Amino acid sequence: MGRTRTKIVSGEEQSKNKETKEKSKKSKKKYIDLGIFYITSELNNTIISFTDSRGNVLKWSSCGHAGFKNTKKSTPYASAKAAEILVEKVKSNFDIGEAKVIVKGIGPGRESALRVIFNNDFNIVAIEDKTPIPFGGPTPPKPRRV
Repeated sequence: MGRTRTKIVSGEEQSKNKETKEKSKKSKKKYIDLGIFYITSELNNTIISFTDSRGNVLKWSSCGHAGFKNTKKSTPYASAKAAEILVEKVKSNFDIGEAKVIVKGIGPGRESALRVIFNNDFNIVAIEDKTPIPFGGPTPPKPRRV
């Protein structure tokens, strides 16, 4: 293995490079007029995703992604941590005008994930519940004929 070559830069040039890097970091935030948070809460896991108004997924997080395994993924604490991770990702990458939250599922983590998103500085316009509800169902058995 050879030696690595390093380039020594004077102090003035280093400070200029740092300023340009800082400027580029600030300008990387993308403005989104309407962002939608989808909370899909199942019995075993909670998946939270952030999309734009067209439905393109920009960032996502889940309880398993947050580091929880097995039955600990199905707790409200795990879904709150997953929501916190997603909120940090969204705030660092995007400027959001308005936010909408769509909740789906009957899992234990839906309320805690919603609470985390609500407590941050998002201008929440609407909260929808799109949990599928069965209707009709199977027909009852006919009465017995004797």
